[in-house]
Amino acid sequence: MTAKATHGTIHILTGPTAVGKTELALRWAETHGAEIVSCDSLLFYRGMDIGTAKPTKAEQARVPHHLVDILDVEERMDVARFVQLARAAVEAIAARGRAVLVVGGSGLYLKTFFAPVADGVEVPPEVRARVEKLSLADAVAELQRLNPHGLEKLDAANPRRVARALERCLASGKTVRELTEEFAQQRPPFDGWRSVLTRLDRPPVDLAGRIEARVAAMRRGGLVDEVRRLRAAGLEKNPSAARAIGYREVLAMLDGKLGEAALADEIAKNTRALVKKQRTWFRTQLPAHRVVGADENQLFDVVGS
Repeated sequence: MTAKATHGTIHILTGPTAVGKTELALRWAETHGAEIVSCDSLLFYRGMDIGTAKPTKAEQARVPHHLVDILDVEERMDVARFVQLARAAVEAIAARGRAVLVVGGSGLYLKTFFAPVADGVEVPPEVRARVEKLSLADAVAELQRLNPHGLEKLDAANPRRVARALERCLASGKTVRELTEEFAQQRPPFDGWRSVLTRLDRPPVDLAGRIEARVAAMRRGGLVDEVRRLRAAGLEKNPSAARAIGYREVLAMLDGKLGEAALADEIAKNTRALVKKQRTWFRTQLPAHRVVGADENQLFDVVGS
């Protein structure tokens, strides 16, 4: 929660995949005159509907939604762009006198409502393209050349972190240390807003059953055909989208790397692993917040209380 609330309150509902955020969010928003801002890293993309369990058109018609279906699948979202779009949505909703309800479980985007998460360095496409061609070893060597005094706490074994650090050093002309020191001085993107967070959860056995049911519904609903259409539209030009659970397994099946009979089990297994990571992240990376069981009678009244 921010120290001073000068702009208003942002109500936030999060929780692991398949816990039941969508229906609760709709009911709360309808009752409290709210509009929903999505904080899900895959709902941005048009056509990624079945595999993301995106709110249906009928559900979206019940309550105004923001940051849903705003990008083509080959386009990339980053946290700086998310902050810009989310802040504009929040400010517009508040200006209309409506309550703001942020819904989703994508960690990095969720954290922007409580702390700075991006350094503000804009990486030109040509720099990103150059870095993408480097092996991990070559990228680390280039980083070390640009940072003779060390790489601070950077995990040099993590290809994604190394690539992002190298991009920023090349784009800014600054060292990792300088970028780290500047980042520490930044104010949170939603400084001045009061952020009230509620996390929805369920017992592991209950959630596992819901995951199994969701995967079965996705198969019946046409997940494989959706992935075929998205592949033709450029899905694999966007690594973050192509690696998403549900999509990567179907791509593997279409490429003959996974048997069709094993598809549902593989998606469910990977979803359970994701939920485990999400729970750890929620406990360790978010500020103090209320955790509510999805079967509690008073659930409907506690979001943003």
